[in-house]
Amino acid sequence: MDSIISISSSLPPLRALASSPSTSSSLPFSLFHFSATLSSPTIFSTKTSKLSFRNSSHALPQFTVRCGSGVAEIDETQFKDTVLNANRPVLVEFVANWCGPCRLISPAIQSLAQEYEDRLAVVKIDHDANPRLIEEYKVYGLPTLILFNNGQEVAESRREGAITKVKLKEYVDALLESISVP
Repeated sequence: MDSIISISSSLPPLRALASSPSTSSSLPFSLFHFSATLSSPTIFSTKTSKLSFRNSSHALPQFTVRCGSGVAEIDETQFKDTVLNANRPVLVEFVANWCGPCRLISPAIQSLAQEYEDRLAVVKIDHDANPRLIEEYKVYGLPTLILFNNGQEVAESRREGAITKVKLKEYVDALLESISVP
């Protein structure tokens, strides 16, 4: 027996199919329990059945945090040469591919790297691939921004979480001014 459920006019209807208990992609489901929460016209079946989704072969997209032209992605082996031995300030962004806020600020970081390329280097470090750096620099939230100058973390430069492009520029301007970079 098929039952059609329409939750809202903006979503396509969902078809509940009665199936045998041996169907591995089905979930136990009773349509009757949803009658109080649905606001659109609905056809209900009080018979407990299995819910299965047609066209469920769609895989979830894989997201990655990509580096722009001014941002280099480095790992633990490159950290000393790229960050600690750099002859100018380096803004390090700790990110992860599964991190939504990391993907959200990625365009702002790329824009900042291009705009400040003569005053500042910008690098990204993947959280999952570099556990030693994560532990050493006590990165507890993502994304984390840390400014390094002369091989050391600039005092009070650590920032965690998403940030707008305007606030990011204010943050970097204040840090560069505090370490006397024109």
